[in-house]
Amino acid sequence: MEGDEAETSTSHDKKTVLRKFRSICVFCGSRAGYNSSFTHAALQLGKLMVERKINLVYGGGSIGLMGMIAETVYKGGCHVLGYVITPQTCFYLLYFSKEFYNISDAFSMYRVIPKALVADEISGKTIGDVKIVGDMHQRKSEMSKHADAFIALPGGYGTMEELLEVITWSQLGIHEKPVGLLNVDGYYDSLLALFDKGVEDGFIDDSARNIVVSANTPQDLISKMENYVAVHEIVASRQSWEVDQSLEATTSGELV
Repeated sequence: MEGDEAETSTSHDKKTVLRKFRSICVFCGSRAGYNSSFTHAALQLGKLMVERKINLVYGGGSIGLMGMIAETVYKGGCHVLGYVITPQTCFYLLYFSKEFYNISDAFSMYRVIPKALVADEISGKTIGDVKIVGDMHQRKSEMSKHADAFIALPGGYGTMEELLEVITWSQLGIHEKPVGLLNVDGYYDSLLALFDKGVEDGFIDDSARNIVVSANTPQDLISKMENYVAVHEIVASRQSWEVDQSLEATTSGELV
């Protein structure tokens, strides 16, 4: 499903905002973690999205927290769209990664093997619609285009990298979509403290610190995100980024 801009009542002076999300991109771990509260939070977020008729955009896969939330949203009747990378990139990541215990887990995570070519026990369980992309950058770009907001649950390096990139894109002016951090049992306390340290030491502007919206429960987080107003100074206008993308598309034939 093509993503639309969130419906807002934002005025030019940004006094008020009321957002209605049609789709949210969720970043989270391909593992469930050791704390049962992580699983509970993923399931609760999925149920809340179903209640509010919010569709899911995510990086594909059927294992860990991301599999739980995708299955919950899908079974609840909402649309699930997973972006996955090509088999070549999957094998490259598998070769250099210590994350996977076996090849089946890797294939299940990246959702890159067509069902017609391999057995279900290799490709894993398909959840929702799957779109194949060429590389990790395109994967994140497409996920961003088709979501009205972003939420990060507990996860590892990949989750944090995705989170930090959409924060940076907001700071640069590429988007003004809310970026939410579901801080389950204080999992992200240290990361939030690092952001505060960046402000204290002069590397992050005070206003840019407000890009990240955090809460301990899905209900509180989405409520805060619905009232999010972008107040930070952006590095470049959105128009300039769109022009750069158009030029790149003209020269390469494809946006990257």
